[in-house]
Amino acid sequence: MRLKIFISVWAVFLLMIQISCTEKKKTTSKETGPVSLDIPVLYERSGELASAAEWQKTKIKVEELRKKIKENPSDVKPRLQVVVIYLAEARITGEHPYYYPAVLKILDGILSIDPQNFEATTFKASVKMSQHQFSQARDLAEKARQINPSNAYVYGVLVDANVELGDYEQAVVMSDKMQELKPSLEAYSRASYLREIYGNYQSSIQAMKLAVQAGLPGSEPQCWSKNALGHLYETTGQLNEAEQQYDQILAMRPSYAFALRGKAQVFKARKEYDKALVELDKAARIMPEFSFQEEMADIYALKGESQKARDKYAEVVKMLSEDAKSGHAVDLELCKLYTKTGQLDSALVYGLKEYNKRPKNIDVNHALAWVYFKEKNIDKAQQHIMVALRTGSKDPELLQMASVIEVAAGNKDKGGKLLAQARKTNPNFVL
Repeated sequence: MRLKIFISVWAVFLLMIQISCTEKKKTTSKETGPVSLDIPVLYERSGELASAAEWQKTKIKVEELRKKIKENPSDVKPRLQVVVIYLAEARITGEHPYYYPAVLKILDGILSIDPQNFEATTFKASVKMSQHQFSQARDLAEKARQINPSNAYVYGVLVDANVELGDYEQAVVMSDKMQELKPSLEAYSRASYLREIYGNYQSSIQAMKLAVQAGLPGSEPQCWSKNALGHLYETTGQLNEAEQQYDQILAMRPSYAFALRGKAQVFKARKEYDKALVELDKAARIMPEFSFQEEMADIYALKGESQKARDKYAEVVKMLSEDAKSGHAVDLELCKLYTKTGQLDSALVYGLKEYNKRPKNIDVNHALAWVYFKEKNIDKAQQHIMVALRTGSKDPELLQMASVIEVAAGNKDKGGKLLAQARKTNPNFVL
């Protein structure tokens, strides 16, 4: 699945802030040793994002919170508020290599003051999710659930972690519990994603529409939901509807980079490659997101501009390497990238590293199946594609890959049926 779960940091304003007091400026954690209670500085925005009206308000708010923390270092509430702001900034600016380690530093400080702090434990699980450290994220979220089993937010983290670890049945249980505790944008979006995983696009679209309706008009979480809805329309071949969602987002937030990427995907589907590159270039100027560069490389490859494609792919490798230094696990991304560039030995190394961490995940098995197919190891490719299809996914790209693998294995009838399923999901789908 290309669509990833979004954990709305603004939802945490609704959590009951738990405060404990201590007079220590520095303390010691049994797990990490000396822990600093200093607050990392706010990362300065640049380009279009620096001119957004919210930016000045954000800087003023952070300065107010820093003063409160200086006046009362033991008060965890302003520290948690800084965490909320920094996670929002990470989402808006794409400066994950700075913000995630910064947030973890703040959270470790809070947990050194109050080791059982529910909000800090849940936030830490969220950050570990964003860094693709999924097992750690699930362990932390389970710890948070033991502290407060009646809070909906933590069940959202558990949905995400179980999805990424391939425990889809448990993810459904956590999603149902989240819905029961608090129907919300976050709950509806997760239900939508699970329905997509289980092959029900119509129901997935309906749930994401509910997420859009539940969001504050023009807010970043609502724009994310509209973007996800656009992606679902795009996947099912409804390009005009997808484009409408992206245009509506950009009317509210002209610098919303993911909507620009969405428009690029629509242009790509229509084979308007130059228009797609323009939109991706706009997005990349706003946010240092590796996927924008990778998609530009893909389009250069489609246009037959192989040198430009190679240069872009090399740029992506560099970006992923920088992300890895900040604690972001990027093995799956590197597996997919090296498969595209024909570096199959490297692709297999990274794919197996990820597989060893989460062997039941359908994305990981999808990627490995394609590596093995490229290596002409059809038996292995079949083994992994069967795991990737185990939830009944109707994703056209996955079904198309499964079709090619089955045909290569001599199962032409089965391959034809899989391709027919892909075209049923997206009537415009072509190889």
